[in-house]
Amino acid sequence: MLNRWLRSLSVRVWVTSVAALAVSLAVLSAVVAYAFNHFPEQMLGRHEQIENAVKIADGLKFDASGRPVSIRLPDKTAWLFEVVPAELKYRVLDAQGNVLLSSNSAERDAPWSVADLETIAGGVQRVHIDGKPYDIMTLRVPHGNAVFYVQTAMSRRLLNAIISQKITPIQIIVPVTILVAMVTFGLTLTLTVYCVLRPLREASKAAASITPRNLKTRLSLTGIPGEITPLIHAFNDALGRLENGFAVQQQFLASAAHELQTPLTLIRGQIELQPDIEDKDLLLREIDMMARQVRQLLHLAEVSESQNFTFGNVNSLDVAQDVVAYLSRKADARQIKLELHSAGNGPSIWADRSALFILIKNILENAINVTPANSTVSVLVDDVSVQIRDEGPGIKDEHLPFLFKRFWRAPDSRHDGAGLGLAICKEIALAHDWRLTVSSLRLGTCFVVRFC
Repeated sequence: MLNRWLRSLSVRVWVTSVAALAVSLAVLSAVVAYAFNHFPEQMLGRHEQIENAVKIADGLKFDASGRPVSIRLPDKTAWLFEVVPAELKYRVLDAQGNVLLSSNSAERDAPWSVADLETIAGGVQRVHIDGKPYDIMTLRVPHGNAVFYVQTAMSRRLLNAIISQKITPIQIIVPVTILVAMVTFGLTLTLTVYCVLRPLREASKAAASITPRNLKTRLSLTGIPGEITPLIHAFNDALGRLENGFAVQQQFLASAAHELQTPLTLIRGQIELQPDIEDKDLLLREIDMMARQVRQLLHLAEVSESQNFTFGNVNSLDVAQDVVAYLSRKADARQIKLELHSAGNGPSIWADRSALFILIKNILENAINVTPANSTVSVLVDDVSVQIRDEGPGIKDEHLPFLFKRFWRAPDSRHDGAGLGLAICKEIALAHDWRLTVSSLRLGTCFVVRFC
């Protein structure tokens, strides 16, 4: 069961896809973790500074002469500059570096940077203000023909606090997000693989239903992926060749058997009319055996083709009675008693009456052949089966696997035959979906035909 599960295409696709996702997420997580651990300021702190500078630039209000006179900030941003004025500051400068607007206490600071404003615009500088380390963000703001500059200063202490506050939840969110993504992807992929591989399962199911009796079936190409279509075409072509070869074989078998039947009858008649032929009885016996083999070949050809059956409601007890009556003379000649027992009136089954007759006849005839004189062969018919028991020497265990093979005869067999009788029985049972079993008894053998 485990090997079958491991060889499953669905499982392989699922495992491969989930493994690929897991590796991709692991690599992405490693890259993100490396970036946060080695460049936390660039990943988190810079974003805060840039965002503050942009908000200040967007909130600038100018007078009629184009000079900035006030700043309108969002409540949250304004609150931050008011709450921690020593850690977070801003200034609005003109092109000469004169302070035009500033946050609380920032106007008293000395110039934050001695570098040219145009040169440092768009970047971040690390400076000291009143002996404390700060990061300065400078943003160029053109307005009309004039150019102004917005600078924000964030202390290293506040920057580290912001980074620490943001990294802590990220360390929890990332693993949880990966786990949820893996579970969701695994469940979704299961349904996806099931839907994608449905045409292959249906094709496999159709292929499993193809038997020597059902060679006309072809696998459908509906919904089959393009990569599998050539395989389905090749399989259907192979079925066509197999069907043709099987039909030719059956036609040859039937034709040969039919053509041999008439010459054998004529030969037997000629021998019977010649009184001076030596060993006439031996010749007649050989001809009868050949005729019997020919009849069995005809039966085998017939039961190997499902279209040769005519199904209808059949009473198995009536058929068994007909067989017993048909073989009663042979049983009497061998001093064997035939007994027919029934549990009720016998079931009505859906079958070909002639085929059921041949099946019971072949088994019962074999039972008569192997049973010694002054013994009994019994036939039991109940609602679900027909059982035939003899009192012969039984069947060796090593012979059981070959019992229903065509032309096989036991090495110690003492009666004439071609080894086709039980093969015919097996073909009939397969055509009707019956179970044909054999078991050795303390004395003799029991054959059972189960109808369900």
